[in-house]
Amino acid sequence: MKILSFLFVSATLLFASSQEALDAYKNHEYKKAFKLYKEAADLGKSNAQSAVSYLYINGIGVEKNTKEGIAYLQKAANNGNVQAALDLGLYYLSGEIVSKDMKKAAKWLDVAAKGGSSEAAYNLALMYYNGDGVKQDVKKAAALLDQAARAGHKGAKRNVGRIYMQALDFKNAKYWLRENEKDGDKEATLLLKEIEAAHKE
Repeated sequence: MKILSFLFVSATLLFASSQEALDAYKNHEYKKAFKLYKEAADLGKSNAQSAVSYLYINGIGVEKNTKEGIAYLQKAANNGNVQAALDLGLYYLSGEIVSKDMKKAAKWLDVAAKGGSSEAAYNLALMYYNGDGVKQDVKKAAALLDQAARAGHKGAKRNVGRIYMQALDFKNAKYWLRENEKDGDKEATLLLKEIEAAHKE
């Protein structure tokens, strides 16, 4: 399986900070917005740190500076911002803006997954499945996919039953394959028949 999902720093981060900074941003007063976000960021507010990161990375209201952008994103992630941890992990995973670093990707995706991010759990599961930056562990991959699937991640839901089969956890495999079958997945029906046949032998 390949890494399929990438959710990078988005403008939505801007909407979680101060109203005055947001108003300035909406009114295209980008320099003012940057100044206000940065003041809040330097006081330790994680949402503002994420916003400053976005502005630096995209060169909005300030000269583009990806190094500073990543530094502020890391501050936000260290400050408990789950979205920032996810974005940081995905940057390291893809090699976008920063040098590709699978160990750092795994570290930050793990932080975000533990914070409840289904996207982080999904991508970290694929890393464990492929052994990218972590020791290959199909059971760990299945558990992370299960977490993501239960949180509504469609990609995880499609794959988790199949990974449970590989992990020889047929009870959980059957549960998820039946869910896939309800969604019209014909291959899931065939896999369920394989499991039933194997248990009859």
